[in-house]
Amino acid sequence: MSKKELTCRDTLAITSHRVLASDLNEHGTVYGGRLLEILDGTASISASRLGRADTVTASLDELNFIAPFVLNDSFCIETYVTGAGTRSIEVFAKIIGEHLDTGERYLGSTAFLTFVVPDKKVILGDIVPVTAEEKLICSGYISRKKARQAAYLKQKDFQRNLSLQHPWDIH
Repeated sequence: MSKKELTCRDTLAITSHRVLASDLNEHGTVYGGRLLEILDGTASISASRLGRADTVTASLDELNFIAPFVLNDSFCIETYVTGAGTRSIEVFAKIIGEHLDTGERYLGSTAFLTFVVPDKKVILGDIVPVTAEEKLICSGYISRKKARQAAYLKQKDFQRNLSLQHPWDIH
């Protein structure tokens, strides 16, 4: 398999959702877990478009809640690949809200997710940004990847020190 070159747009995935009462938390805004579920599904499509292979979510690296989504709003999740390593794929997401009664659009959330291709035989392509937004976001890929790697090592060290015993069993 040879290495391919794709634009961010080649990996673009878009989903739209109307906010329903069943999506809301006790504050009358979309429950974060519901948003994450939809976000992960959309971002996984972008990741799969790069490698044309199975991917698994490795981490949600950064999620910024900027403005809430409320009943009868809609939100549109746009995701695309912004960088790739040998087996890891970074996906950027922006979630744009719309007040359906006025047509006003607003930025509700942004996120970065990392996916991994378990099949070591898959060769991931290179990403080529085209728009100003894509160039801006892709330009930070290497520094975000280094920060993720450092955080991963720190987290592994932290996890080694966690007890797996029930608290009531510790004497």
